[in-house]
Amino acid sequence: MTNDIDDKPQPLIEHLIELRRRLIWALAAFFLAFILCFAFAKQLFNYLVIPYKWAVLWAGLDVAKSELIYTAPQEFFFTQVKVAMFGAMVIAFPVIAAQIYKFVAPGLYKNERAAFLPFLIASPLLFLLGGALVYFFFTPMVMWFFLAMQQAPAEGEVAISLMPKVSEYLSLIMTLVFSFGLVFQLPVVTTLLARVGFVTADGLAGKRKYAIVIAFVVAAVLTPPDPMSQIGLALPAILLYEISIYAARVIERNRARQVAGDERSSDVVNAGDA
Repeated sequence: MTNDIDDKPQPLIEHLIELRRRLIWALAAFFLAFILCFAFAKQLFNYLVIPYKWAVLWAGLDVAKSELIYTAPQEFFFTQVKVAMFGAMVIAFPVIAAQIYKFVAPGLYKNERAAFLPFLIASPLLFLLGGALVYFFFTPMVMWFFLAMQQAPAEGEVAISLMPKVSEYLSLIMTLVFSFGLVFQLPVVTTLLARVGFVTADGLAGKRKYAIVIAFVVAAVLTPPDPMSQIGLALPAILLYEISIYAARVIERNRARQVAGDERSSDVVNAGDA
């Protein structure tokens, strides 16, 4: 077993130096990505506004007359900074994840590294899947819900129009992206816990009713206070929980198959020795 592990006994200072090296690489990747994204911050924000334009069309309004505003001189500048940071995290994540893996990999056995690496790939893909769901469906749906509350001028009534601020719109879409991205990590986390034996498929299935309640509570906390986005986050979370149960069952079957194979190999060896 000792040949399976690459880590060698090192003093604490060596581990701290290695940690500093990995942090420098991660921060350098984030800084370079931030500079690149800040240079194109307005273009990136215009891409983020596209779901709002779709919502305007769904509401039957004139896209040419729709606008976003900012009410403080520095508001749009800091909005661009947030957009650049958001884009930098997305672009630099593979480098950051690779540095984390390189730091912990020497302390893992070969089979542990082989098990950990697929999750390192699946995690960003699931996060992007959650973000794509927000971008192409839930943000337009949520904005359409809010746009539908506008009031046209009529006798005895005043016109009530939605004029979103750039900072508040960015906060909304970033909140939705991070909420869905984190919820989409549920199969990864659950599968890792199942691999190490912390959870079982039967245990997850037995707690399904509590998971459904927690999904709606988390959705109410993470999303804006409208029923469409809350239900829109809770339903995928419940579906992902069911996928997690299935993944845990697959892991348990594979583990049982491997144990049975090891027992047969042991019996063959014992029979040969006899």
